[in-house]
Amino acid sequence: MSAADIIRARAGGEPVTAAIVLGSGLGPLANRVTAATSIPYAELPGFPEAGVSGHHSRLVIGRLGGRRVAVLSGREHYYENGHAAAMRPALEAISGLGATTLILTNAAGSLRPEVGPTSIVAHSDYVNWSGLNPLIGERGDARFVDMRACYDPALRARLRTVAEGLGITLHEGVYFWFSGPTFETPAEIRAMRMLGADLVGMSTVPEVIIARRLGLRVAALSMVTNLAAGMQGAEISHNDTKTVAAQGGEAMARLIIGLLETDA
Repeated sequence: MSAADIIRARAGGEPVTAAIVLGSGLGPLANRVTAATSIPYAELPGFPEAGVSGHHSRLVIGRLGGRRVAVLSGREHYYENGHAAAMRPALEAISGLGATTLILTNAAGSLRPEVGPTSIVAHSDYVNWSGLNPLIGERGDARFVDMRACYDPALRARLRTVAEGLGITLHEGVYFWFSGPTFETPAEIRAMRMLGADLVGMSTVPEVIIARRLGLRVAALSMVTNLAAGMQGAEISHNDTKTVAAQGGEAMARLIIGLLETDA
């Protein structure tokens, strides 16, 4: 059986309308899904091996914000196995279940001093600094995906409206994707600031590319967990990433639920 067939057999055949990928420290949102069916990634063919602490490696199907959703609690990063397209089978399965919208979340470093830890930033664009691409090796003209509106303008506008209504400060910015797993050097951060970066991180961009290849509308939100290297004296660590992301998770959850409640 395919992953989509297994999901339908366990969770029912009702289509999902949106999918959400949860990044480091943001897993508790999956616990808010009602009428939920939880399936470990290991039981779904092609789903990733999410081997980073703070990622729970399970798919949750149920209702959130009045909609039937698929919540992917955890992702596989390129740096884990050197596979930029690791999330493609999972996203293809979710698309096959009917999802038309993908909401991506992550923990990220900020290059703007005024946008500090626990700030939420909606991605306005990205720069693929890694040079990798999950569509490398695909055949046919469909691989040449137009990325001018990689983040759906209507979803971004709706996020701004929802945030204002909830009293949540929502920033916007350009996300630079580095392959990881090492954090960036101060010299790299100085260069990125000159090139217009607002955020740096080690995920998400491959999923944006895959999602646009599948025709999904995409929104992405970063939880700022630290100022980038060289902008503060403190050591940067993954433990701090998980801790700070969890501290800001409630606001992120409210924003995502509000978007689901109002999205047309």
